[in-house]
Amino acid sequence: MTQKEALNILKTGVNVFLTGEPGAGKTYTLNEYVNYLRSSGVEVAITASTGIAATHIGGMTIHSWSGIGIKRKLDKYDLDKIYSSEYISKRINRAKVLVIDEVSMLSSETLSMVEAVCREVKQSDEVFGGLQVIFVGDFFQLPPVVKRVEEQDPQATLIPNERESIFAYDCFAWENAKPVVCYITEQYRQDDREFLSILSAIRQNTFNKNHLYQIEKRKVQKDNFPENIPKLFSHNINVDFVNDETLSKIEKEVKIFTMSSQGKEILVSILQKGCLSPEKLSLKIGAEVMFTKNNQKEKFVNGTLGVVVDFHKSSKYPIVKTKNNRLIVVEPMEWSVEENGKIRAKIIQIPLRLAWAITVHKSQGMSMDGAIMDLSHVFEYGQGYVALSRVRRLSGLYIIGFNEKAFQVHPDVLLKDKIFRTASIDAEKVFSEIPSDKLTKMHDDFVISLGGKVISKFKNKKIVNNNFEEIRKKFPNAYRPWVKDDDEKLRILFAKNMSVKDIAKEFGRKRGAITSRLEKLELVK
Repeated sequence: MTQKEALNILKTGVNVFLTGEPGAGKTYTLNEYVNYLRSSGVEVAITASTGIAATHIGGMTIHSWSGIGIKRKLDKYDLDKIYSSEYISKRINRAKVLVIDEVSMLSSETLSMVEAVCREVKQSDEVFGGLQVIFVGDFFQLPPVVKRVEEQDPQATLIPNERESIFAYDCFAWENAKPVVCYITEQYRQDDREFLSILSAIRQNTFNKNHLYQIEKRKVQKDNFPENIPKLFSHNINVDFVNDETLSKIEKEVKIFTMSSQGKEILVSILQKGCLSPEKLSLKIGAEVMFTKNNQKEKFVNGTLGVVVDFHKSSKYPIVKTKNNRLIVVEPMEWSVEENGKIRAKIIQIPLRLAWAITVHKSQGMSMDGAIMDLSHVFEYGQGYVALSRVRRLSGLYIIGFNEKAFQVHPDVLLKDKIFRTASIDAEKVFSEIPSDKLTKMHDDFVISLGGKVISKFKNKKIVNNNFEEIRKKFPNAYRPWVKDDDEKLRILFAKNMSVKDIAKEFGRKRGAITSRLEKLELVK
């Protein structure tokens, strides 16, 4: 499926699992959809499973957004407390669409809790309280970190241990959401066919001696590292040691840049934990650095490498020379949590970090021209794959060492991936058969149902005899436009004092859709 096809499906209002290999453009496609919704006046909740991922997409963690925090179970008291929080209730009630990025790192238990919170706050029996939900991620990448604990009172939790699987796709919340799978098959990061074949072999569990031979050829000795290339390690202790030791060897004056912040302490703390730039950034001339944020104007992105060559005479900001010999005066930038058009918290720091070393976990989502990797202590499925797929081509890969697990992915994900690919092909076929004018009408009707304003050259075009029954059989949560006969029937049922819940059942629609239509017809205010 192409990015454009996935975007067209997202715009219909169905719940979606947006996936694909690293570099396929999942984040780009998501940003296009978010910009489309916001330009139409539709409130979107942008969240991610980790703080790092949240900073990449300009959102907040799903744990913070939903109010569940670090909870591993949810009882009636917890749910009531979240519901009674005016701040959280307003946030969730305003949202019409919920995005959860890096869903591979979200446990099934956590997703179930989020779904329960949405229903409670929205006071709706519909899955996720009637929100359009968009799961984004790749389950071949890093899995959730789950700490199993014995509950003293297992009956107290509202979310029982439904299944043994830790993955989000195996919980009832995912199953009930019935997400349409959009598996993007384009590739924008790797442009090396040989390297792509190695990465694909790992994903398909067909990694063999020939692939290993290609990896072996990229091995380097510790005393023969190429210069100005970051190192990836599986553990923080190795990263901190390399960065601190290397900086200390440079006999230059150190310049320290301290992060500033504004907003609620808890939100600031979340931003700080997720930010790749440290709270206290120590730099010297000669320090190898990596940009930690995108800036189109200055033409650098999260992952761009360079060297500090000087400090500006007046501003004292670092001057970085990038790999393509561009000189950039790096000014402070901000990371923020925005809600309803207002910034709730922000941190301000120079968008750099020392780049002699970084953890594999923190590298997820980055694209690098080259990297030195020590995969000899990889300890979980997908960790080696994430590290390898950060690099654009085989020539930019330098391996210190690796263990057997470095080229393994989770066996459960292998099986599930085949299902996802097939589902995506089916979805692509179904939606490709919809005439473009009818598809546009579906897009417009969905925006209107959310209270947004259609910005489209097709907004006044009338479509006669819409037939979406085939789509709804396969994708029950697809938005179905209202026709004249529907409105007449709705007026009659409402006049009979039938409840919104019963009317929703009669029409086979969500309660939110019924309420919105009643308001549009001015039957209720």
